Amino acid sequence: MSVALNHRITGEGPPLILLHGLFGSLENLGGIARRLEDQWQVHALDERNHGGSPHTGAMDYPAMAEDVIAYMDARGIAKASLLGHSMGGKVAMQVALQAPERVDKLIVADIAPVSYKPHHDAILEGLNGIDLNGVRSRQDADKLMAGFVDTPGVRQFLLKNLERIPREQQEKGGAVFRWRLNLPVIDACYEKLARAPEGEGPFTGPVLFLKGSDSAYIQDKHRGDIQRLFPQAQLRIIQDTGHWLHAEKADTFAALCLRFLSADS
Repeated sequence: MSVALNHRITGEGPPLILLHGLFGSLENLGGIARRLEDQWQVHALDERNHGGSPHTGAMDYPAMAEDVIAYMDARGIAKASLLGHSMGGKVAMQVALQAPERVDKLIVADIAPVSYKPHHDAILEGLNGIDLNGVRSRQDADKLMAGFVDTPGVRQFLLKNLERIPREQQEKGGAVFRWRLNLPVIDACYEKLARAPEGEGPFTGPVLFLKGSDSAYIQDKHRGDIQRLFPQAQLRIIQDTGHWLHAEKADTFAALCLRFLSADS
């Protein structure tokens, strides 16, 4: 059963839906939205169990694709282009495989249509291990997360999911912060999120895969799966970037997206 996704709509033009990655929110692709909204009506979505969207016990790619399709239905969008990063890229691919008639063009940022070995164990352990009753500031939470995640930038990204509880909702002596993420369900469903999108395909529309040169998420061994499911796919590599290529070189990323989206099919 689909859920109504929290969203932000900016700009005017053909519809373009943005989908963030695991542990993220619609804010993650905000810099790209600002660079594209003068030519596109940008719909940035919080996926289920993330950001301001509803928490639900089910979390797999077919269900998350249904959320996107239901969002389009609710706004009378017959067909849209999709741009997804990481987990959001898998959701976007799932929509294209599940309902190809609803997708105009597809942009997939630094993820392939394959299953990956679990590699977020330390992050999940750290997030689940924080006793929020003892956290009185973001600095407190950062110190606790440092025992699980070495990179300050990654900790900063994760702690964007920590929100202050409104004073009127706080219990005396209780927690001051809470997670926007539905951590128990994300943890329980993580194996499903590591899997490939489901669907025999192919999606025959235009597809652009963007890879960070220093990232290992898209490898040569994945090209067969990409071509089988997305025979019109092209690959562009953004040099000197990792998995967060859309943030590390936002102007280059946005320029490649704009060129692809504006080209005649």
